[in-house]
Amino acid sequence: MKLKSIVRGLSLVLIVVVAGCATGKDAAVETGERPLGAGFRYSAYGPDWDPGPAYWLRVGQEMAARFPGAVGETVWIVGRLKGDGTLLNFPVDGDHPLIVGSETDENEAALDLFDEAGFRVWLQVEPGHAPVEALIHIVLDRYSHHPSVVGIGVDVEWFESTEQPEGRAVTDVEAKAWLAAAREHDPDYRLFLKHWEIGKMPPTAREGLLFIDDSQILPSLEAMVDEFAEWGRAFAPAPVAFQYGYISDKPWWSKLDDPPGDIGRAILDRVPNTEGLYWVDFTVLELFPPQAGEGSR
Repeated sequence: MKLKSIVRGLSLVLIVVVAGCATGKDAAVETGERPLGAGFRYSAYGPDWDPGPAYWLRVGQEMAARFPGAVGETVWIVGRLKGDGTLLNFPVDGDHPLIVGSETDENEAALDLFDEAGFRVWLQVEPGHAPVEALIHIVLDRYSHHPSVVGIGVDVEWFESTEQPEGRAVTDVEAKAWLAAAREHDPDYRLFLKHWEIGKMPPTAREGLLFIDDSQILPSLEAMVDEFAEWGRAFAPAPVAFQYGYISDKPWWSKLDDPPGDIGRAILDRVPNTEGLYWVDFTVLELFPPQAGEGSR
C-alpha cells in the first residue's frame, strides 16, 4: 500500500475520534465534499517569464484568500503539444515517437513547495495524437509521491488535434479508462477534462471527473457568467471549474476593482457546483506582480 493511502486511512480514523473536526484534502475526499480550490493555471509558454516556485506559491495563496474557506489549487501543465505528440517538461525514458521529455525536471521544486503549503495540484497534458493512458502513467510514475497531487487532466482541445485547438470529443469509455489509469497510482485520484464546448465532454461518465471550462473572447462579465452557468448546469451535480483572465477578455475585466475576485464571486453566485477557479498565466504577471526575492528575468 502506498504511503499516501496509509496516511489517508489514519486521517479517517482521526476524523472519527475528533467528531469531524478535521479539515483539508483527506477529510474532504472521505466525506465526498471538497472545499473550493482557487489558484492559477501554469504553463511554460503562458507568462513572458517565470518568476519561480515561490512566486507561484504566493499567487495561489493570494487567489485562495479571496474566497473564504478556499484552498490553494493549480492546473500545472507538464505536457505541451509538440508536433503530432507531447513534450513533457521532465526527462522521460523510452522511445515513443509521440512522447518526448526535457533534459531537466521543471516541476519538482514547485511541487515540493505546494506539498508543504497544502495545495491541490492537477497535472495537465496536451496529448495531440500521443496515447493518453501512456501519458498518464509516465506523469504519475514520476510525481504521484507528491501529496499535493490530486489528479491529472487532459486539455481536450489538443486531443487528437494539432493544427487547430478543436479536439475530438471524449467518449465515456475513454474517460473511464483514463480515470482508471490514474487510479492505478492512487485510488483517490480524479481526472479533469477541459474544453469550452459541452459536446466535447463524455456524454454520461461523471464519477471521478472534474469538468473545466476555459472559454474566452466574451464581451462582458455577464456574458461570461451566463456561459459558465450553462456549463455548470450541463454537468451538475458533478463538479465543474473555470479558467479566466485571458487577454481577449481584458477590455472588460481590466475595469473591475479586483478582477480575480470579482469574476470568481460572480461565478460562485451562479454556478453552485463550482469546485475550482483559476486565473490564467497569460496575464498573471500583471495581476500578481512579482516581488523581491521571487526570481528575476
